[in-house]
Amino acid sequence: MTLSVRDAVPGDVPVIAGFVRALAEFEHLAHEAVGTEPEFFDALFGTPRRAGCLIAEVDGIPAGMALYHWTFSTFLAKPGRWLEDLWVDPAYRRRGIARALFARLSAETLAEGGGRLAWSVLDWNTPAIATYDAMGAQSLNEWTTRRLGGDALKNLAAEAA
Repeated sequence: MTLSVRDAVPGDVPVIAGFVRALAEFEHLAHEAVGTEPEFFDALFGTPRRAGCLIAEVDGIPAGMALYHWTFSTFLAKPGRWLEDLWVDPAYRRRGIARALFARLSAETLAEGGGRLAWSVLDWNTPAIATYDAMGAQSLNEWTTRRLGGDALKNLAAEAA
């Protein structure tokens, strides 16, 4: 088995969109996965670039991805990365692919002068949590994630008008 991790290229957009849909199905959130291939293309390769993606390949076949965007820590006064989605095709799991994606993300974060790599995980995804714990990831149990979207986002934005 030859494992490699590389930056996504425009021709990977159908694979990325497929991986995102597979992840959404795994997370029982397929109804929320409404992003289109043109939207992924614009986010990953447009100007300005809004996100980045790494592709893991096994013997030249796409086996997983890590889709991220940039963040900033005011406490550290440094940039960082937020891992939005990590997916490894079930046929390729338990081969070190997730760890290889995290290693590359970590190296790139540090190379950019970054101080953090962060992500969320569903509390029922115990295999992923075990992987993250084995890498030394810290659980931020005192933090609760909040989100504005859909009508709530639109309604609040209307107050700025």
